[in-house]
Formats: sequence, structure tokens, C-alpha cells
Amino acid sequence: MECISVRKKGLFTTIQDEGRLAYAADGVSRSGVMDGFAARYANILVGNPQHAAVLEMTLVGTDVDILTKSAIAITGANLSPALNGQPMDLWKVYLVQAGDRVTFGRRITGARAYMAIDGGFDVPLVMGSASTFTRGAYGGFEGRTLEKGDVLCKKRNMHPLEKLKGRRLRPQEIPVYDANRPIRFIRGPHFDQFEQASLEEFLTKSYTITNDSDRMGYRLTGPSLQHRQGPDIISDYVACGTIQVPGSEQPIIHMADCGTSGGYTKIGVIITVDLSEVAQRIPGEQIRFDMIDVDEANRIYREQNQQMTKVALNNRMI
Repeated sequence: MECISVRKKGLFTTIQDEGRLAYAADGVSRSGVMDGFAARYANILVGNPQHAAVLEMTLVGTDVDILTKSAIAITGANLSPALNGQPMDLWKVYLVQAGDRVTFGRRITGARAYMAIDGGFDVPLVMGSASTFTRGAYGGFEGRTLEKGDVLCKKRNMHPLEKLKGRRLRPQEIPVYDANRPIRFIRGPHFDQFEQASLEEFLTKSYTITNDSDRMGYRLTGPSLQHRQGPDIISDYVACGTIQVPGSEQPIIHMADCGTSGGYTKIGVIITVDLSEVAQRIPGEQIRFDMIDVDEANRIYREQNQQMTKVALNNRMI
């Protein structure tokens, strides 16, 4: 069923879901949403499975015309969304009619906004996922960012739309994108291959996100991270959130579209919960790192998933 038509393209808007989780051994990037927290909540609000396909908009929103009665929710970054010219609240469900228009204005907070629609966006699956990987030109809508004139379809929704109207997250459940909050990580396999003075600076000083940052990785600039015996290693596995340090002695955070292996030292790995926070940072903002152990990282992850499960149950359709 056709649901929206792109009236004005954004800076970088794609269809994303959870990503391709089973193909790393074959060299296939995971892709998927950058901020899993915001995307999952958008789906919960409109009654979808948590990992249904959504629109991911970066810095500049994509204006769309509504083609059929639907329920939508916008979460994540505040890109000043409006429905027929009236400001919209984030983290809230709106019922829209054919002929309505959703537009976006200036960025207020965050970097990436997510739009979910009841039923989820319907595109052909590639390796089991609807996610767009633009570097490979596959997945999503024709393997590319959305352009003016594109028409998207949605899957059939099993829930009465009227029951979705007005659903929203409680204020205490809505994340605050705080550029001053430290980003937590666990130590990587090559943590001890850096000079002690560099490690101390890494844990106490700030790094700035450079303009050369995207869905593949965030390049940072700050205190040099000096290796004891050089940056090169035998190539091995790289996961989303890996903090790699090449010969430039400046860290790179691998994000959703990263490769699956690499040959530079890995000083740490950002915990899953905080990757969503990193995804909402923009070039020019700073990142401070806070090291925690694996047990603490697992506890934080469990707590977040328990909270999301509770919200999903409280918003289940009967």
C-alpha cells in the first residue's frame, strides 16, 4: 500500500531496520539504524515489531506527502517536524490523512531522527534486511538515499489506527542528548599496546568529532594515542562501536556501515547502549570516554532492554 511521497529530500535519508546480523563472516556490513534506541521506540509507539523498517533522517529532515490514512511517530533528533504547518511533538503518535504533509525545519538537538509508520515501510529484503547500504547500492529503496518523487509503501497494519492515536513516551523515558555525558566503553584487545601517558589522556581528555564522519565511522581529533610498537596488527574482527587507532594516532569509532575486519589496534569498544548516544552527536561536538568492565556493560544493556520490554508491554495492542 502506497503511504508517502517524498516532496523534498533531506540531507541523507534512508530506510533502515535492525541490519544484517548474520553475514559479518562473509564480509557484509551490518548497516541498520544508527540509533537503535530511538528507532525501536518509534516502532513500539505505532504498534510495530521493534525492528521494523523506519526512515532515518540525518541533520536535515525529508518532507513527505501522506498518501493514505496512517499512524506515524517521530523520535530521535529534533529536526523541527510539523504536520500541515503545525509543530509536532517527538515521541508521540499522530494519525495522518491522505493529503496531509509532514515537513521539517531547523535542527535543534541530535543528529538523526526516525519516522515509523504503522505496519513498517515495505521494501524488498536483501539478505534478510530492509536496511540501505549506500556504498554497496543495495537494500532499502533502490540502494540509495531518498529523492524527490520517490513513493514508499507500507505493510498491512493489524491494529485499529484509532487505538494508536496520541500514544507517547513518558517524559522520564525520553532520552536527553547531552554532549557532555561521557561515552562508556570496555577495553579493547590492544589496550595495553599504548603508552601509559596516552592512555591517561584518552581517559581524561576530550576528543572532537571531525567533519570526516558518517555512517561508516566517526573520526576524532584530540590528544595523540602513541603506540608502544606501532599501529599495525594482523587483520581481525571489527564490530560496531570499535575504537580503532591507526598510524595517525587519532581514534576512529566504527559505526553501522563499518567493515567487518581491520588491521589497526583497537583500544576499546563502545557499549551498545551508548552507541545510540554517539549516533546523535554532530561534527564539532566533543566526546569524553569512560571505561567500564564487561559485567557493568552487560548490566546496563539488560536494564535498557528490560525498560523497553516494559514499555512495549504497556503499549501492546489487545
